[in-house]
Amino acid sequence: MITVFGTGTGAPLSPDPALSSAGLVVGGRRHLDTAEALLAPGAERVVLGPLAPALDSVERYVKNENETGQGVVVLASGDPGFFGIVRALAERFGPAALDVRPGVSSVATAFARVGLPWDDAAVVSAHGRDLRTALNVCRAYPKTAVLTGPGAGPAELGAELAHRGADRVLVVASRLGDPEHESLERVTPSEATARDWGDAVNVVLCLDEKRVLAPVRTLAGPGRPPARWALDESEFAHRDSMITKFEVRALALARLGPRPGDLVWDIGAGSGSVAVECARFGAAAVAVEKTVDGVARIRDNAASHGVDVRVVHGAAPTVLSDLADPDAVFIGGGGRELTAIVTACARRTRRSVVVAVAAVDRVGAVRDALGAAGFVSDGVLLQSSRLAPLPGDVSRLAAANPVFLVWGVRPETESATSVDFLERRSS
Repeated sequence: MITVFGTGTGAPLSPDPALSSAGLVVGGRRHLDTAEALLAPGAERVVLGPLAPALDSVERYVKNENETGQGVVVLASGDPGFFGIVRALAERFGPAALDVRPGVSSVATAFARVGLPWDDAAVVSAHGRDLRTALNVCRAYPKTAVLTGPGAGPAELGAELAHRGADRVLVVASRLGDPEHESLERVTPSEATARDWGDAVNVVLCLDEKRVLAPVRTLAGPGRPPARWALDESEFAHRDSMITKFEVRALALARLGPRPGDLVWDIGAGSGSVAVECARFGAAAVAVEKTVDGVARIRDNAASHGVDVRVVHGAAPTVLSDLADPDAVFIGGGGRELTAIVTACARRTRRSVVVAVAAVDRVGAVRDALGAAGFVSDGVLLQSSRLAPLPGDVSRLAAANPVFLVWGVRPETESATSVDFLERRSS
């Protein structure tokens, strides 16, 4: 049996037969030192560094050296089943071989220290992962806990948030569970950037302090997916019907595939309806709009739907150079610059570009630009007629203007399945 003890941010370890009889004990240097008085003197110790050699040691002991019936103990921080070593052990040895004794996770401890519930928080790991996923989750949600790692700590996270203009406060929790050295520091992203935080950081809380207390809910997590999408145009402020119609928006959202951890651009955003809908799905959204009144309208629409949308005032493709590379892009405007905009977006987009085109003459140029960037393109002509009332309690069909929807998908991502941001793992 492999007994896994969670320690480090909760109460100290207590005497336990599994500890005193173990023939092999695996853990970080700090954990081994803390548990030393509870271990059998002759037990083999393995200091946990790279994971693979430690797992090999456990396997050798279990298969070849455990002739006396002594067990294996693994010491880990907090709750080892929460972004911890239990996953690797279960994959290698099977869940039936494990006896897990969880401690208090660093996330739970950090939220407890600041007096906040965390049943409505997003939790994302940047330890050994790409920081951009954690960054986009922080931008999309008002309450996020980030598990940090080398190269993905408070300074790096703060630098990106400050550069992208995110209105957030960071709470940096270090040495949790150490009564003499534990610290929680509340800083702005810019202040976090200027610090050397060392290697003692456990978790960073990224908070929009105006929205940290969500309504009571029965389902944990940062919020359920929206019950409705492709919302009616009446649910957005817009000018002279200059808004992507809901029929077009429905297919555009299906081809964009916004999800937590993604960054989506909405170019020529107008009312920002596409950006707002992507944000409702948990993606970080940027709306690019060249008119002053459009910028204000997008901000109002985002606020009315309770989501964060970063609004960039300016004309594409010029203003795109300072934006982080997106996962998906929707282009709803562009005029004479449409081909240049599609080209600029396609060069930087990780997954898909979706373009709404009213003029048939521009469809070929859009597809050529997508193909030149290595995308596989396709498209449809959307023609819809909505029910409209007539006198006598009858209805007629009112035709809407036809719109071409053209999209391109990178071949390597075309068949990729979605990855839950809570379970995204390093390659």
